[in-house]
Amino acid sequence: MEGFRTNREDFLFFKQNIIYLDSAATALKPHILSEKVAEYYNNYPANAHRGDYDISYKVDELMLKTRYLVSEMLNAKEKEIVFTNNATDSLNKVILGFFADYLNDGDEVLLTKSEHASNVLPWFELQKKKKIIINYIPLNENLEIDIANVEKSITQKTKVISLAHITNVIGDERPIKEIIQIAHLHNILVLVDGAQSIPHKKVDVQDLDADFLVFSAHKMLGPTGLGVLYGKAKYLEQVKPIIVGGGMNVDFSYDGNHTYSTIPYRLEAGTPNLASIIAFGSIIEYINNIGIETIEEYVLNLREYAVKRLKEIPYIKIYNEHIKTSLITFNCLNTASLDLADYLNKYHICVRAGNHCAKILKDEGLNDTCRISLYFYNTKEEVDYLVEVLSNYCKKM
Repeated sequence: MEGFRTNREDFLFFKQNIIYLDSAATALKPHILSEKVAEYYNNYPANAHRGDYDISYKVDELMLKTRYLVSEMLNAKEKEIVFTNNATDSLNKVILGFFADYLNDGDEVLLTKSEHASNVLPWFELQKKKKIIINYIPLNENLEIDIANVEKSITQKTKVISLAHITNVIGDERPIKEIIQIAHLHNILVLVDGAQSIPHKKVDVQDLDADFLVFSAHKMLGPTGLGVLYGKAKYLEQVKPIIVGGGMNVDFSYDGNHTYSTIPYRLEAGTPNLASIIAFGSIIEYINNIGIETIEEYVLNLREYAVKRLKEIPYIKIYNEHIKTSLITFNCLNTASLDLADYLNKYHICVRAGNHCAKILKDEGLNDTCRISLYFYNTKEEVDYLVEVLSNYCKKM
């Protein structure tokens, strides 16, 4: 960690003297993002796939460049990369546009009780339309997944396993490659929620052999309102568009005959979020210049330091001390998480409080926590200040 340049000068946010420890909710944005967005709107604000003039061609080229950069990042084919509104939109598109036809009545979907709402509620919606069975892989005493519990949970009816790569409360990294290997031995498809993993580590979809994977741009320094759906081409070809209109058709006639485009365009109806897509390409290049492995190493070292310092404070309970990702979930005993977050806010420290959109995790005994989520722009000095403020609070206990 020594000698790592945190690039804080690239983030105008820090001029406000705020300590931001909520990057799992959304990451801060380097100034290059707003500059690229403004460049699009000021210099070539044309639509894509529609104009027979230079600035429209430029938009097409830059959009293709970002698609290529995403595919390179994931080790996927360009046609396997679909731009969406966010990870939630991606999950809805694949669950309601693919699995709605793929699954039959009586088929089983396996989740866990630590999944984000976006990887639970679309399955509930599908269950209203088809008589699918939703079951949950048991978590161990640390609220993590064991391979043994995965194997025990699989039945002859299991057709899909849908899991976060890294969870957003405990922050445990699932052995997703091994889970996929086991699933495929039983002809089970695996949908991976990569919202918390893609910003922090190298993810190779071919190495994982993932069938589908989703993530959001805003959690990795990118713009809000932009997500990615990756799918193996053979499955993506079968995804029915749940939104149809301009930009995704080849032809249609008054009598109802119509032909849709090939993937990925068939799944990108309407005018895309062009400014965000173009700017996201610059963000991927920005991250590549730092190095995703460098980011991961720095964050893990900073987390280790933060846990060590937090353990010095009486009455602070850490729920996930030994995990190896960016999250620290904690609370001050006998204090509501929202009260503690409000106290920290008075000292310009931003943390997340509550159930973090994993509302059925309370069934496993964990509810109402504060969450620190670190990224490469955070520092030891910020951790030290957090510890000082929390120590003063706990002295009143």
